[in-house]
Amino acid sequence: MVTGVYVQEVADLNVEVERGESGALVRVDGDLDKLTASLLKDCLTKLFAEGQVQVVIDTTELEFCDSSGLWVLVEHQRRITEHAGSLRLVGVHGVLQRVLDVTGLKAAFDSVIPAEL
Repeated sequence: MVTGVYVQEVADLNVEVERGESGALVRVDGDLDKLTASLLKDCLTKLFAEGQVQVVIDTTELEFCDSSGLWVLVEHQRRITEHAGSLRLVGVHGVLQRVLDVTGLKAAFDSVIPAEL
């Protein structure tokens, strides 16, 4: 059951949040980089403050992710793990997939599900 949908657009990143009884789904679309990472960080911080520690981030429409964006994801994973939560990445592909594979950070997340080709 979806209890609320929130959409915000900044620069080249759109973030849409659906809150449900068992967690939140965050859809990102565009570029997650130094200029836009704070938008996702603010969104995830707000969800955490609301007690949402079961989070799925859908990266199907993510076109680019640099180290700033990756750090936001890793930082949030650490935060919610400390509170028995989970962060799952779905629809992972492209630059994000490569960076997670090359750095070994894929193992830092509860689940990384690649996009279907």
